[in-house]
Amino acid sequence: MKTSGRYVFDTNVLISAVLFEHSKPGLAFHTALEHGDIVLSYPVIQELNTVLSREKFNRYVLQEEREHFLEALLREAIVVDIMEIVRACRDPKDDMYLELAVSGEATCIVSGDQDLLRLNPFRGIPIITPDEFLTTFEK
Repeated sequence: MKTSGRYVFDTNVLISAVLFEHSKPGLAFHTALEHGDIVLSYPVIQELNTVLSREKFNRYVLQEEREHFLEALLREAIVVDIMEIVRACRDPKDDMYLELAVSGEATCIVSGDQDLLRLNPFRGIPIITPDEFLTTFEK
């Protein structure tokens, strides 16, 4: 049964979930789908599509499987419009996850990126690792 959680996953965690389904990022991704909704924005979708298209991932997962993952994610996710520009992260490319979390009223951001994790919490939104995310569902 789904709960009301709204989860932002950064691109690296999503890529890890695709490449290594039984890894902590993969388990966190599937747990999020079971217990709530994943929220995306157009900039995050664009980055994810670009990264998933990289040839270097062919040795792990076929391009066709990566495309299938993205299509399935887009069917399941809630795509939100960014309503507020945020400039808070040491790496400006990561601000899109903060914008998504704020605009999408996220429950948390799941990331392994130290530039994001050091901002935890951001405007009351926890920024946690996949492992920390999984522990919130252990009981």
